[in-house]
Amino acid sequence: MKIQISELSNSGDARGFSFTAPTEALAFVGRMADVHLASTKPGAIRGNHYHLRRREAIVVLPGAKWSLHWDEDEKSGGQHRDFDGQLAVLVLVSPGASHAVRNDSESLMWLVAISSESYDPTESVTRKVV
Repeated sequence: MKIQISELSNSGDARGFSFTAPTEALAFVGRMADVHLASTKPGAIRGNHYHLRRREAIVVLPGAKWSLHWDEDEKSGGQHRDFDGQLAVLVLVSPGASHAVRNDSESLMWLVAISSESYDPTESVTRKVV
């Protein structure tokens, strides 16, 4: 499977949420060459691309309803899954799998992505899944 989805356990307390990336996610990414934090406005989409070499671990933080859209390759059909925004969700994306997240709420959505390669726009190829 080129896309793996798991919910992260909240180890927070009265101060707020706290989520830790599982060891398996860090092993999947391997060498961490890029980390970025992004917000997504209501109704907006991030992604609709795949990576040639880069492995990516995306953590969508709690707060907004959202959906994940993906395919395994250009010959496979697109898939999607809806999330209610109650938990943090980890998405592991292998090279060749097109992926996109859509903010389906009326509030800002936040995500953190850890990648195995530095950002290179020529390494991301457009393939629309939503």
